[in-house]
This record gives sequence, C-alpha cells and structure tokens, in this order.
Amino acid sequence: MCALGWNTVAAAEQDARTAQIVGLGATTCRQFTAAAAADPQVRRDYLAWAQGFMSGIILSRPPGVDVGLDLNPPTFGLMAQLRFLEDHCARNETVDFSAAVQALYKRLRLEGRT
Repeated sequence: MCALGWNTVAAAEQDARTAQIVGLGATTCRQFTAAAAADPQVRRDYLAWAQGFMSGIILSRPPGVDVGLDLNPPTFGLMAQLRFLEDHCARNETVDFSAAVQALYKRLRLEGRT
C-alpha cells in the first residue's frame, strides 16, 4: 500500500515536470531577477503569479492534503514570501521560477505546522 502511494506521488511529480507552465512566472530565476532589477514594480506581478500558481497547487492536492493551508499567514506574509523567492532565485539562477514558487509552497506548509 505504501509503495503504491509513493508510485502515485512520483507519477504526479513527473506529470508536473512535463506540464506546460504559462504566464509571467514561466521564466527562469535569472529572468525574474533581471526583470525585478530593471523594474522593481514587476516584483508584485511575479508575486501575484506565484500566489495563483500556489492556489493551483492546493486545488490539485488530494482530499485531506494541505486542507486549511494559508498562503498568506500572518507569520510569513507576502513581503517575506517575496524575499524568499528573491533569495531562492539568487542562489538558483538556472532553475525555473515555478520551482522557486514550489519551494515557497513547501516553506508555507512548514509555517502552518509551527
């Protein structure tokens, strides 16, 4: 039973890697960093895209998983999330921005458990 569960998770992760991500956040971290440096206001647009992307992640989760997860908890608000994305992308320039958002999502999952 446990092996079946892990196979299902692995298959879902494989599907996620082959899915076509679209929109402003369908860039690399390097592109995000350059765009934010050129126009700091664009950071807000990327953050909005990230919130929508994470909302999609929540909606795609199986029943009972991440129920009640707060994407804007008072202990880790939007500005802290933006800094997280900026820091993550500074350390991982070649990864997709969506991977940085997935890392943020995982961080928010931990936030709900503290």
